[in-house]
Amino acid sequence: MSDHTLYQWFAESVRRWPDEPALELRDQILTYRELHQRVQALAARIVGEHGQVPDRIALVASRTAAAYIGYLAIQRLGASVVPLNDDYPRQRNLDIARRAEVGAVLAQEAHGTVFADLPEDFRPTVLLVPSNDAPSPPPPAGRLPDCPTDPAREAYLLFTSGSTGRPKGVPIRHRNVSPYVAYNIARYEVGPGSRVSQAFGLTFDPSVFDMFVAWGSGAVLVVPDRDDLYRPVDFVVDRRITHWFSVPSVVTTAQRLGNLPLGRVTSLRHSCFSAEPVTVQLVDLWREVAPGSRIHNLYGPTELTITCTDHELPADRAQWTAGSNGTVPIGRPYPHMEAVVLDEQGRPCEDGELCVRGPQRFDGYLDPADNAGRFLTYEAGEPAVPYDGTGELTARHWYRTGDRVRREDGLLVHRGRLDNQVKVLGHRVEPGEVEAAMRRHPEVVDAAVVVVRVQGEDRLVAAYLGKDMRARDFTRWLRQQIPLHMVPRRIQHLEEFPYNDNGKLDRQRLAELLA
Repeated sequence: MSDHTLYQWFAESVRRWPDEPALELRDQILTYRELHQRVQALAARIVGEHGQVPDRIALVASRTAAAYIGYLAIQRLGASVVPLNDDYPRQRNLDIARRAEVGAVLAQEAHGTVFADLPEDFRPTVLLVPSNDAPSPPPPAGRLPDCPTDPAREAYLLFTSGSTGRPKGVPIRHRNVSPYVAYNIARYEVGPGSRVSQAFGLTFDPSVFDMFVAWGSGAVLVVPDRDDLYRPVDFVVDRRITHWFSVPSVVTTAQRLGNLPLGRVTSLRHSCFSAEPVTVQLVDLWREVAPGSRIHNLYGPTELTITCTDHELPADRAQWTAGSNGTVPIGRPYPHMEAVVLDEQGRPCEDGELCVRGPQRFDGYLDPADNAGRFLTYEAGEPAVPYDGTGELTARHWYRTGDRVRREDGLLVHRGRLDNQVKVLGHRVEPGEVEAAMRRHPEVVDAAVVVVRVQGEDRLVAAYLGKDMRARDFTRWLRQQIPLHMVPRRIQHLEEFPYNDNGKLDRQRLAELLA
């Protein structure tokens, strides 16, 4: 089944388990049969109103049945989903939709105005879907084309932040994501009776894990309200969640708000965290929250289809392995993926850039100009050769993640972004190392270090969560842990870090706060 399209994964569950619950939002539950009927109806409506099947369809909806019905309807037609965040600025969404050349837009009534009054050279068909989740009638006979089954078709197109400030389009094909779905269904023992959380927004690719690991196995996708994410324990207990997946900051935020009671969670079988560094303190805390859950740290950029390495912490706390920077290792690559660590000269090393290839690796950016420098060729015995943007990209090319890792005790430890390195007083400094030192303080829950430019000079500034301490005392303690040139010029206590829409630390906003 690793060559299935996303819709084939869903359709197979419809065939095998039509009366099992597939989608649960608040008090609304849709079985696989009911969800399938609504998907068919919406897919027929798209064809009827647009006149044909568009290559790409933008989806502007979130945390309603309409959003998930829309996602599946697009997949049913064999089109590519371009998720847009309804909280993003109008112009940003319009820019992404234009660059993606979407032919149609599915939007809830409140967001349909985003695409009103567009110039003649860009006027996609806008279909408004009800936000009240009212049932749709069955599709008229003969209105739907056959469901495409070519795994080489594009499944979805996401836009990630680019270093130039212009988001990069990342097209993911079914043949990239299908092996991922197959692997994770088996890895986490998901099937009928499993209840999978959906903590991620649709513009964040881990949401694809939630949806299709659930729908590809006969499990139910359980969608929290936004307020539920501030009370994750209540959500897990009340909804009997068996599989949890989120950024770690969901846990730390709940703890700061006093919404993280210990020992109440008994239903969780697997707890997965990704997209941010996972500290030993966090997994220690989560072990007290959900004592019976197996805990996993997952890693992967969008370009490698969601996640490509994992590490499960042993059941025995005494056997846990922590990285030298205080984070949980990201582990090893999936069995069907290859990884190599290369130094600046393109030779294998123990501490360098992580490069990955395999079936989950995407074929290249929407704009081919973005491919230059992001891939390389490497075979044992010869130094790597960066891809300059000319010639064909093949499956033999490695994707350069831009992430620095170190091999420790046979496991990969994430040590930050290579492009975050700065020079301070002539010394190369990795902010992640400073953060790791700060987290070792017994009163610190989490720490973040950013670079600000003052009078032409790069300076390190830092913020931390935990007990408020005198900056002078904290600085004195930190000087005993790291060299003087690595100690931030300013250290400020915060009640909460600024996060972006995907739950990741917003380093640009933090730098503005600390500048």
